[in-house]
This record gives sequence, C-alpha cells and structure tokens, in this order.
Amino acid sequence: MNDSTSENTVVKSYALKFEQPLTLPSRKDTPMKEIPITSFDNLQIGQAENTAAGTGCTVVLLGKDGAPAGLDVRGGGPASRESELLKPLAAAQVIHAIVLAGGSAFGLDAAGGVMRYLEERGIGFDVGVTKVPLVCQSDLFDLTVADARARPDAAMAYAACVKAETGNYRDGNHGAGTGATVGKLLGMDHCMKSGIGSYAVQVGDLKVGALVAVNAVGDVYDFETGRKVAGLRADDGKTFLDSERVLMQQLDAPQEKFVGNTTLGILFTNAKLDKARLCKAAGMAHDGYARAIRPVHTSMDGDSIYAVSLGDVPADLDAVGVIGARVMAKAIVRAVEAADSAYGFPAARDL
Repeated sequence: MNDSTSENTVVKSYALKFEQPLTLPSRKDTPMKEIPITSFDNLQIGQAENTAAGTGCTVVLLGKDGAPAGLDVRGGGPASRESELLKPLAAAQVIHAIVLAGGSAFGLDAAGGVMRYLEERGIGFDVGVTKVPLVCQSDLFDLTVADARARPDAAMAYAACVKAETGNYRDGNHGAGTGATVGKLLGMDHCMKSGIGSYAVQVGDLKVGALVAVNAVGDVYDFETGRKVAGLRADDGKTFLDSERVLMQQLDAPQEKFVGNTTLGILFTNAKLDKARLCKAAGMAHDGYARAIRPVHTSMDGDSIYAVSLGDVPADLDAVGVIGARVMAKAIVRAVEAADSAYGFPAARDL
C-alpha cells in the first residue's frame, strides 16, 4: 500500500465518523423573563437633574459593603474618575457607588457629593480616622443641549443619593439621560433626543440587567427587527440619513470632528464574579452597543461599560456576557423609545 492509498483510507475513516448523526444530551430550556432593573439586592438607584439646563446625574449605590466591579472603555474620548480602581491589578476589590452624569469633564465634581453622603453613613474603606467611599464616575457630553454653564455638581449628586433611598429611577429624560441625544454626525441641527434606559432578565436564579445613558454620535437600531429607531435626520427633519454611509463618504477627516458624544452603561448581575471576570463581562456587553448603535466606538465617543456583581449565584462567565450583550442592546432601544422631545430635538415617539 503506497502513502497516498493509506492517506485516503484515513480520510474516509474520519469522514464516516463525522457523518454519524449528532445526538445532544436532552435538556429542558430555562425560560427567560423580564424583571425590573431595581429587583437586584444591594442596589439603589437615584436620579437628579436640572431640566431647564438639560443635564443631570444617575447615582448607583452598591450596598453597605460595596460590590466587585469591572470596566471596559471602547470609545476614544472618555471623561471618567477612579477608573484605575477597576483594573484587575488594583488593590481595591469592591467599590461603593457609580455615577453616570452629564457635563463632560466638568461634571466629574458630582462624585464628591456621593462620597459625602456615604461617609456620613459610615460606608467606605476603613482608614482608621474615617471611611473613604470608593466612587467611580463616567460623564457624557451634553453642554450643547441647553445651558453650557450648568453642570452636575456635588449638590445634585447628593440629592440623587437621597432619592435613591426610596428609589426614583425612570427611563427617558431623567438623570444622566436628561440632555442625551443621538445622530450627531452632522451636528446638533440633525440629531434626535435620547435618554437613559434599562432592561433586565432572570434565567433560573441568574439575574442580568443593564442601565445605559445613550448619547451616541451614531444611529440607534432595534437589533431584533433591524428597524432604525432614531438617529441622523435629513434636511427635511423627518427622514433619516445613514450615519455609517455618511461617515464612509467623508474620507478626508475634518480638522475638528464633533466630539459631543458617549454612551455610558452599567451591567448588573447577581452572579458571583470577581473583578477580572467582570471586566470581561463588560467587554462582552459592548457587543450590545455594536448591535444597537451604528457607528459606535469611534474616536468621537467615550463609550464605557461597568459591570457589577451583586450576589453569589454560581454562573458561567460566558453566559453572563452573552445575556449582558442582549440586555444592553435592549436597554439602548428603550432609552431612545422612552425619551420625550425636548430642547428643540424630536424624539422617536414624536417623529
């Protein structure tokens, strides 16, 4: 038998094996049901805003003992505070609060109000003389919406903490979503009003949810139907342009791109995950951004996603990440559909 004959025999042998019918173990599907974003343990959400000025903040309090958290930043221009805490090599294993706010980098002062609120209640990292709350924050750009001189500050964030005690979270033009807009590739004259949105599900004992303030340069799509929900408007103000197509035709980049964007999200789960795995889950949740926003993760955005573990349910990291991408995409669509027209910008429900 020559070498070629031997090789053919081996190939046929393997082919026979692979042609056998594939039998999977019998299993029963676990139903997935929607739950409120507020149904997680050790989670309080409060919002405050200056509606006239077109800006606000959303504060997420993570219980007396804090919670493990991770972060994945994909946009080219983030405005953030204490993001180094969430790197796997950093010493801190938990944080105590997350702030999403408007005001661009000016709004980062808001975290000081959350620190004061938590210190007054004895929450934070014990340093002997006091407790230091670990508060992370990310901001979006809303300075061109109404009053550029009005920004979220410590007083506004403190007020949001007080409101979190009883809970006042709502989707739409609230908190960090107050001044949010989408479809800004050709400037504010062509954009639409957006907001903050949420979506959460439960599968067996596992809960996964997303909270997201959508302030994207791109268009927003319903990933399940392919329908464009909101985005770049044509000169008639009533029909859509395709932001991706417009961007692809701008081969010569302008000297100054419009940089007033950023979509900020938080992924919540009751799965028991450490900081390193939460960073991975946050990265997988960015797939939800890509499903619902086009274009996304550009140099003009500061797209960021936090991931937080609020329980001790055993769960596969990849399952959490896959569900996380789905709920994030759903939350993005809800943020746009829940928004009301404001500041001269039409909303999806009114267009």
